[in-house]
Amino acid sequence: MQPTITYPQYRKYPHERTYFKIISKDEWEEIQVMGSKLSLQQFKVAILPDRNYIYDLTFDYEKNWIKITEEEYEAVKKKMTRIV
Repeated sequence: MQPTITYPQYRKYPHERTYFKIISKDEWEEIQVMGSKLSLQQFKVAILPDRNYIYDLTFDYEKNWIKITEEEYEAVKKKMTRIV
């Protein structure tokens, strides 16, 4: 049985170029940092690999991602609005 999870959850890759906001079990947002440019994409689960990916981001993240705070995620997102 899985533990109860509250959304949103926040993660990043250790290289600090990709940040995630897990909005629900079916939706996430991703910020990619490419040099001085940032890209924001929103995803909705449509196929099984998407469902597995969001499950891993939520419950099995320790091997690949780092848990971060909402403040850290929003700080990166805020940089995006200054660049665009």
